[in-house]
Amino acid sequence: MTFGDFSDIKPIEIAPGYHARFIHTETHTFSYVEVEPGYELPLHSHHNEQISIVQEGHFELTVGDETRICEVNKPVLIQGDVVHGGRSLTECKILDIFTPVREDYQKLSEG
Repeated sequence: MTFGDFSDIKPIEIAPGYHARFIHTETHTFSYVEVEPGYELPLHSHHNEQISIVQEGHFELTVGDETRICEVNKPVLIQGDVVHGGRSLTECKILDIFTPVREDYQKLSEG
């Protein structure tokens, strides 16, 4: 794919209230997530480095021992293996970029 549109990709519910559309390259996973208001994302970690960018809404994110409300278009870097999680304060749209590829999400996309 050279040019694409996330709206052409079928969303997958990756957690209650979290609906993601994925694009995978050889080195990255791009995840466009639409989040219903008031849903928690439990604390978790993965080996992948992650950059999260809220596109719309307000999302409270905890990374390690720091919690902040993420603002639109202000990227957050989450190093691999760092515990993180959060909750949507409003309806949100979030772009997550992972490296290396999130193999678990890749398998969801194929199924």
